[in-house]
Amino acid sequence: MPARGGDRARMTGPPDCAPFELERFELVLFKRPTDPAELPEAEIERIQSLHLGHLSAMAAAGHLVVAGPFDQQPDESLRGMCLYQTGSIDRTRALAEDDPAVHAHRLEVDVMYFYCEKDVVKRPPPAGETPAARG
Repeated sequence: MPARGGDRARMTGPPDCAPFELERFELVLFKRPTDPAELPEAEIERIQSLHLGHLSAMAAAGHLVVAGPFDQQPDESLRGMCLYQTGSIDRTRALAEDDPAVHAHRLEVDVMYFYCEKDVVKRPPPAGETPAARG
């Protein structure tokens, strides 16, 4: 288990495995509140559009690595997830809570750290840059 609070930790497996490095992300779980705001369908669609725009803005700003909805989840209150990499759980929480769907009480967020082997999660290139240009 990685050391709590570290950006990266070294892990070792069985004796015949080389150590590997973990990379830290902030995981945001979107959940449906137990008492979501009751709104007309047109307003729900407008909020969903704003929600998607917020996620696009977070990606364009370099904060959001990947996001998407869930399907066939056993807990229907779980609606989707995001991986951020801001370096701060508090910063990520603030960005996620600024989502228009959270403001409208259509979603709420749980934020925690997520670790995976370094370089397994690839960031998309910034807008206008091709992967080959990144070198």
